[in-house]
Amino acid sequence: MAGDQRVSLEKALIKAESDAESLLEAATRVVRSLKKFRASARVGSLRELRRTMGDAEQAVNALKQQLTNGKEGWDFDEETYLSSNSFTAELLATAKQMGVNIFEQDDRLYCYPFLIRILPNERSVLIDKVRERRLRPSVLVSHLKELQNKPVRFKPEAFLECLFSAAVAARGKDRVEEGAVVPLLEVYDLLTLLPGQTKEYTRQEFARDIYLFDQSDLKRTKKGHNVNFPASTGTRSASRTITVITRRGQEKKYYGVSFKHHG
Repeated sequence: MAGDQRVSLEKALIKAESDAESLLEAATRVVRSLKKFRASARVGSLRELRRTMGDAEQAVNALKQQLTNGKEGWDFDEETYLSSNSFTAELLATAKQMGVNIFEQDDRLYCYPFLIRILPNERSVLIDKVRERRLRPSVLVSHLKELQNKPVRFKPEAFLECLFSAAVAARGKDRVEEGAVVPLLEVYDLLTLLPGQTKEYTRQEFARDIYLFDQSDLKRTKKGHNVNFPASTGTRSASRTITVITRRGQEKKYYGVSFKHHG
């Protein structure tokens, strides 16, 4: 099975689970034989003592062999599998079978409202900022489905105030209140000025948050500034826009943000 990426991770883990079940059965036989050995010794049944000792030895040897078989049976090249597109493809196929929408964009998977990043070297994935080590596709997809059923942990009020502050920093309060359009990439650069911030808050996460806010009912800042995400000729250039995958799997582009004071 090593290096044979035609074998799915799900199937490999099913086999490993079956091997573990066989080991548990063998271990149960070991425990049973050892209890009989102990009982013979406890009452001084000399006739049974040597026989139960031999039975216990056979059971232990059978357990060792079963363990060897299990170890040799697991030769799945997980790092290569996770590094290639194989794991992503299997995860997407499993999600489709289970009725969960997962979409691929750049080096991320998007399962509304979560961004998923595969970390091959660490044998894990990041779901937003949370590390998840349960990689069996059916288990991981089930976990994502459970997360989707929970309330979205996004605060549109705080995000809107942050957008407004960044727009003011970029253009000045007067121009912002006049409805000046500030490119969202410029807003993102201002939000991630400190060293290392682009790793802590990626462009994909910013795009996702723009989309989550856009889907909310909040359209006005605390001080009465109406927010809008106007289209522009800039949306024709991929280098000047941010792109997100919507909940339905469609690509949506954003260019800029504008505010107008509600007088």
